[in-house]
Amino acid sequence: MTVESVVLRVAALTDTGLTRTANEDAVLDARPVFLVADGMGGHDAGDRASAAVVAAFEPLRGLPVDVCDISDALSRAAAVVEDIAAAHKRGAGSTVTGVALVEHEGAPHWLVFNVGDSRVYRHHGTELVQLTIDHSLGQELVDAGELRPEDLASFSRRNVITRAVGAPDSTADSWLLPVVDGERLLLCSDGLTGEVSDEAIRATLTMNGRPETAAAALVRRALQGGGRDNVSVLVIDVVSGGARTRPDDATGGRAAVSAVTDSMLEGTTVPVRAR
Repeated sequence: MTVESVVLRVAALTDTGLTRTANEDAVLDARPVFLVADGMGGHDAGDRASAAVVAAFEPLRGLPVDVCDISDALSRAAAVVEDIAAAHKRGAGSTVTGVALVEHEGAPHWLVFNVGDSRVYRHHGTELVQLTIDHSLGQELVDAGELRPEDLASFSRRNVITRAVGAPDSTADSWLLPVVDGERLLLCSDGLTGEVSDEAIRATLTMNGRPETAAAALVRRALQGGGRDNVSVLVIDVVSGGARTRPDDATGGRAAVSAVTDSMLEGTTVPVRAR
């Protein structure tokens, strides 16, 4: 199996939402790299920041990529966003969450990377697991045992970002996961996750077959939930060319989700830095 043999179906959608006047999100569908960026800093700063992130990765379109290529793109993005921030009183920054098709040990893998609180999810069968870890005050308090996970949704400062492209700490977390036939990846900004629960996301991905249908349904649910932020989603279906199952995925179901989580937190990690 090679990266070139992987057949994907992809759909991306972004919406300004119901209360914002500008869209500070940006989405990139540029195989082998796919990402969502959520800019911060207000009109003419946040939108420029997210656009700069996308522009930094655009040269990778159609090329074989590895960890160094992703790291270099993050560095380019950070440099441009820092310049944008310096020109605005409110500063500027951007999240970025993405996946890249890479070859690892002779097989296609996803290089998953993340800075901030945009997210990557994996949906397989009817199960959903969040692959990335939010860089937010709320998540840090949960990790420290100072906030219960069930209280995170109502925590008033849950969306205070602790890492961002262009900020003093812009280090990306990253993981390698094998590409598996039949899996679906969802990349999204917090405009989705702030309005739609994980269970509703899981149900929507399960009930909608085509990526474009699923993307539209997710954005619609976010707008129905209030649409208080820009919302962006990118849905990737692996049609063929990947593994039939993960090496530790033979039992399927909930055990498979646990295996993915374990490999993410304790298995193969790949250091990627944006600075």
